[in-house]
Amino acid sequence: MKPINHKTGLMILLLAALPLVACQKQEAPHNKIEPAHVEHIEGSELSHLTLTEKAVERIGIQTTQVSEEMIAHSEAQLRMVVPYAAVIYDVQGRTWVYTNPEPLNYVRHEIKVDFVEGGKKAVLLEGPPVGTKVVIVGTAELYGTEYQVGH
Repeated sequence: MKPINHKTGLMILLLAALPLVACQKQEAPHNKIEPAHVEHIEGSELSHLTLTEKAVERIGIQTTQVSEEMIAHSEAQLRMVVPYAAVIYDVQGRTWVYTNPEPLNYVRHEIKVDFVEGGKKAVLLEGPPVGTKVVIVGTAELYGTEYQVGH
């Protein structure tokens, strides 16, 4: 029997190790970024939603401010108003808007609607203060995100 030279020995060792290397689980880097983070607000039924810029862009979220307008319903007076597009109803029939207290952050806020004028604006009895940013496009998506619909 002929002795194995150094090159041949190395080749046999590599071929023997090949199946072991091939069977090892390859770890993919875990750098998947979730589009939304939902954090329950202690002591309430609400959550604080934080979205990535890409998620906000994908949903197409748009906001406006709660305004105050002179409304002549029974008698003319200044009233809080939001676009009716901002209003969302839950399964109990309660009405809500999503506020945008800071960029990429959203919190549902209960409102009391007095009446809807022309299908375009909701005149409020109660709601967030005048000047508060509310979502007018993307409310349904935020509601689904808060309750993790589809997950």
